[in-house]
Amino acid sequence: MTDRDETAAKIQALIEPFNKKGIAVTESTRFAQDLEWESLTVMDFVASVEDEFDILISMNRAAEIETVGQLVDAVGQLQSER
Repeated sequence: MTDRDETAAKIQALIEPFNKKGIAVTESTRFAQDLEWESLTVMDFVASVEDEFDILISMNRAAEIETVGQLVDAVGQLQSER
């Protein structure tokens, strides 16, 4: 399993408690449209991602991330910048 696969698996696990509609999550799943998350849910989820990976996601960066795959890539990039 690659580092990206491990990151994706951890993110999938973090999404589960927030996935109230039980939607099948893929890399192309969109947080706002597909999962229908409101801004407070997004903030809680981002905080859990930051805690899990020991990173900080800026508000500007978070606003650019629309899909699960984009989040996986962003987490990998932020981890490599540490």
